[in-house]
Amino acid sequence: MRDRIHQAVWRKSTYSNGQGNCIEVADGLASIVPVRDSKDLHGPVLSFTPEAWRSFVAGIQAGDFSGTN
Repeated sequence: MRDRIHQAVWRKSTYSNGQGNCIEVADGLASIVPVRDSKDLHGPVLSFTPEAWRSFVAGIQAGDFSGTN
C-alpha cells in the first residue's frame, strides 16, 4: 500500500493560489484518500476513508471550520 501511495498522482486545491501552505490529495485509490503536506513531499501521509474525507470536505464547504462560531 505504501508504494501505491507514494506513486499516486497528487493534486493541490485550486484555492491554494501558490501560497505554499497547502495539502495535497491523491485520487484514484479505492479504499483510502491519502493526504500530505505539499511542503514535505516525502513526509508523513495521513489516510482517510472515502466517507470520512467526503464528510470533511462537506464540512469545509458548509463553513464548519471557519473559526467564526
